[in-house]
Amino acid sequence: MDVLFIRILRIKDYKIAFKTTSEDHRRAFTYYHWNVAEQIEMERICLGFLMALFFTILPVPADAQLRDGLATPLAATPLPEIAIYRSESCGCCTKWAEHVEAAGFPIQDKVINAMDAFKQANGITEELASCHTAIVDGYVVEGHVPAASIKKMLHERPDIRGLAAPGMPMGSPGMETAGVSPEAFDVLAIAQDGTTTVFDPIRPQ
Repeated sequence: MDVLFIRILRIKDYKIAFKTTSEDHRRAFTYYHWNVAEQIEMERICLGFLMALFFTILPVPADAQLRDGLATPLAATPLPEIAIYRSESCGCCTKWAEHVEAAGFPIQDKVINAMDAFKQANGITEELASCHTAIVDGYVVEGHVPAASIKKMLHERPDIRGLAAPGMPMGSPGMETAGVSPEAFDVLAIAQDGTTTVFDPIRPQ
């Protein structure tokens, strides 16, 4: 009888069921109604718990981690190759190459004879010139620019020709000398029109 009553409730309007049932049947209806509501609530709680657990263990893409400011991405982006153009006799050039390679950059060591012409073709004036000239990801890098400054430029992607550390500052990468204190110098940003601004002030501690 109870089973039959519950089936009637499932397929007929509630008002009709109340009119045609006894007090016992009304109690049965109320019990059934609360049972269903309780089951639905439990299912909602379980579903919420499972969703929370799923998103907790779900791996976060590396770009999302960077976008949200997380300290360590799951997979570091490989650094672009640096092509280093130098004269054959330049020893500090090879030391600078070792510096950027140790910082994670793949390098190509290119010995050329016409360094002055190469510099001019890449917008390097006499005022900006140093010993070697490098090309990385479309930017020119002149002289003993620290690898950290190059990484900063590649991260920020400014609309410039590149960077320069004019001359050969003592203590700069590749110019370290025992017993000689490193000097302060500026890494300059070379604008498309050839003008320069300070990109990274290097101040030894």
